[in-house]
Amino acid sequence: MTSHAVGGRKLSRKQGPRLALYKNLIVSVLRYERIQTTEAKAKEIRPQVEQIITLAKKGGLSARRAVIAALPDEPLVVEKLFGEIVPKYAARTSGYCRITKIGIRKGDAAPLVQLELV
Repeated sequence: MTSHAVGGRKLSRKQGPRLALYKNLIVSVLRYERIQTTEAKAKEIRPQVEQIITLAKKGGLSARRAVIAALPDEPLVVEKLFGEIVPKYAARTSGYCRITKIGIRKGDAAPLVQLELV
């Protein structure tokens, strides 16, 4: 049996730590609107950040509850998302994030990028 279109980067982590890393990176992007991380991590979380912003743009109670379920224990980030970020992207349908290469990390030569909200 083949598993087509089942992908994603493992980032040398087991499932639990990997999902926790993704959640923390997503919260950081929404909180600070700009983070510096490795290219692989940025490429992995960009679709998730854009999906959360698109979900929040729907408004309503069910959308808010879905965002809270995706980002538990982060009430300030949820308020910022619905109060500041969503109105900024009201006219835009997609493409809320930008990845810009910024160089190589000195310790392990990993490619560093800046992931920011447009």
